Amino acid sequence: MPFFAHDGLNFRYHEEGNGIPFLFQQGLGGDLTQPLGLFRPPPHIRLIAFDCRGHGQTRPLGDPGKIGISAFADDLVALLSHLNLSRVIVGGISMGAAVALNFALRYPGRALGLILSRPAWLDGPNPWNVEVYSLMARLIRLHGARRGLELFKQTDCYRRTLREYPAAAASLALQFENPRAEETVDKLERLINDSPNHDRQEWRSIRLPVLVLANRHDPGHPFEYGEVLAREIPGAEFQELTAKSVSSEQHSADVQRCISQFLREHFLARDHPKITS
Repeated sequence: MPFFAHDGLNFRYHEEGNGIPFLFQQGLGGDLTQPLGLFRPPPHIRLIAFDCRGHGQTRPLGDPGKIGISAFADDLVALLSHLNLSRVIVGGISMGAAVALNFALRYPGRALGLILSRPAWLDGPNPWNVEVYSLMARLIRLHGARRGLELFKQTDCYRRTLREYPAAAASLALQFENPRAEETVDKLERLINDSPNHDRQEWRSIRLPVLVLANRHDPGHPFEYGEVLAREIPGAEFQELTAKSVSSEQHSADVQRCISQFLREHFLARDHPKITS
């Protein structure tokens, strides 16, 4: 996969397909294989994804102070410049949804549409995530990733999550198993305590086709967050996904179906202005 240089870092990215560009971003601790594994672009869609700072193969870590949602949106803009793209459909999963929302608010002229899948933030952090990820970060710093995972699995927090939300518990454990868990531990606290913006009134300024996707049985991505975003963003569409804890295969199929339908109805059914600079 290719890389592009920006701010002293080499960012890994991937693109496939041809047509209207759709930049789809991963969640916290993941890499570009997450969105690429969930969505295959239909004809006339150019799918783009990249590894954010502190994620995947993007190196070095750089200034830890730049690990944040707004900085990630600025990195996204740098990728668009590298690809000579003026406007894109932008979306993401969890953290990627927060970055996409920040991008749409701060760079409204560059967004053609917005897709928010399993949002984990509103206009402030999710208290459950703050509690859990702060604990995880502390364990990694004090004991390293391997021993930290052993200790995490002994906590009431993990045991309660495993009992009530087994898919979420498995996802949390994967943060410790990331090969760069110790090097990039700052991202767990910095991103979880950040937010895409600080006033939900700003969401009402969005004048784009918007799709919000959410599922139940996941405290890190509350179903209600999706409902709130869809209610507050003018004209936003809302679709419920099958929870991964119910069926990961059906979850993936739902993502593919919902996004493909959204793109078809809003972008593939009519001509659009030139979107490359």
